[in-house]
Amino acid sequence: MNPIVEFCISNIANGAQDSFEKLERDPNLDVLEYGCLSYCTKCSESLYALVNGEIVEAETPDELTKKVYEFIEENPLF
Repeated sequence: MNPIVEFCISNIANGAQDSFEKLERDPNLDVLEYGCLSYCTKCSESLYALVNGEIVEAETPDELTKKVYEFIEENPLF
């Protein structure tokens, strides 16, 4: 089972696009895009993704990508 990384379409439009695209290319991740993840305050303040249901935030797309991988490494599914 692959880690699940979820993005809000609004956050992608607000700057997370590069991170979304990089993570989507990783065959070891299931990257999903939703119309809304109901974290509107987070969405308006920073870039974020839900990784296995937990919020991971960053200021830049590259930092978000890095933090997603760090979170997965520190919180294995099994």
